[in-house]
Amino acid sequence: MGAYHHSYNLSETFDFSGKVKTLSIIGVIVGIIAVAYGFFTGHTERTFLNLLLMSYYFTCVCSAGVFFCAIQFVAQAGWSASLLRVPQAFGRVLPIASIILIIVVASGLFTHNLYHWNTPEGSEEFSASKAIYLSPIFFLVRIVLFLAAYSIFAGILTKASVNEDLHGGLNSYKKSIKFSAIFLVIFGFTTPIWAFDTIMSLEAEWFSTMFGWYNFAAMWVSGLAAITITAILLKKAGYLSWINENHFHNLGQFVFGFSIFWTYIWFAQFLLIYYANIPEETVYFYKRLEGFYMPLFWLNLIINFLSPVLILMSRDAKRKTNMLLVVCIILLCGHWLDYYMMIMPGTLGEEAGFGIIELGTIIGFVGLFTFSVLTAVSKVPLAPKNHPFLEESLNHQI
Repeated sequence: MGAYHHSYNLSETFDFSGKVKTLSIIGVIVGIIAVAYGFFTGHTERTFLNLLLMSYYFTCVCSAGVFFCAIQFVAQAGWSASLLRVPQAFGRVLPIASIILIIVVASGLFTHNLYHWNTPEGSEEFSASKAIYLSPIFFLVRIVLFLAAYSIFAGILTKASVNEDLHGGLNSYKKSIKFSAIFLVIFGFTTPIWAFDTIMSLEAEWFSTMFGWYNFAAMWVSGLAAITITAILLKKAGYLSWINENHFHNLGQFVFGFSIFWTYIWFAQFLLIYYANIPEETVYFYKRLEGFYMPLFWLNLIINFLSPVLILMSRDAKRKTNMLLVVCIILLCGHWLDYYMMIMPGTLGEEAGFGIIELGTIIGFVGLFTFSVLTAVSKVPLAPKNHPFLEESLNHQI
């Protein structure tokens, strides 16, 4: 097969300016106003929980970008070489997302009793071993260490990619494979604990060994959806001319397949707890199957399972960028609802809702994500021109 790369400008860079930049900054301002409104109108806990939800979501999507890169290196995948700059940009933003999440968790922990187990009455409900595990300092140290580790590996992988552009050769590529393998082991063992700490411990009397993998599945699908959306929008803006329907087909397969994986974990967790009929376990689902939350419980399943399955089932659907774009946006909204259903029923209960605080916080974080990721994308050329598999990616056909 002939080489096509001569017709591409592999040194092109993204110019982040104009309307998108303005809108993203406006989004951040809207978010700040909504959070201020929440605090000043006395909805402190609700505002904190929305900040927790969106900062966790933001960090998860950025982590998924690093995970995507690491998988491609360890698998020595060729198809994805020409679009690696997109998930690498997510990795560049991960330290910012991590700092925001740590600030939200720490302030919620020490100033607003966001975590019930950190209150005098809450701490009495647990065994000695659980009390040690849920001591505030140990809790914060774990989260800081995990996020610092992910951010360090993100930095190593992006730096290796930049060095590869500058110096060529295989040294940077081999280094990327080695550090990706180490990262995947650390990430695999620590992401469930990160999910247990940040989200599951909001209802510390309840426990599911599947919760970590359930969160991982949500993180991975959300990250894939965000990578796909970013790539499609960059292409529509006239960049990434070398990415074609074959690359989008692969991304569509990932989104489709892991949406089914998310559903499998969702159903397994639900079925096991229902089947076991342990009172302290079933209370988790009982809260979510009554009142305000009952329609949302089923809507969560419909959005995150049925929409990708019904729309992306065919080969053609995965190759149509507009259809893929719509599904990925639906999934990002769906997994916001997924995190909402993990957080709100056990904390706010029937006092939760959807209003200015929720919508404003979403707009704020979408603005921040857009601004920070596109700033990161603009810092380096859009093609890793010395990647050993770039030729294969430019000629990719399935």
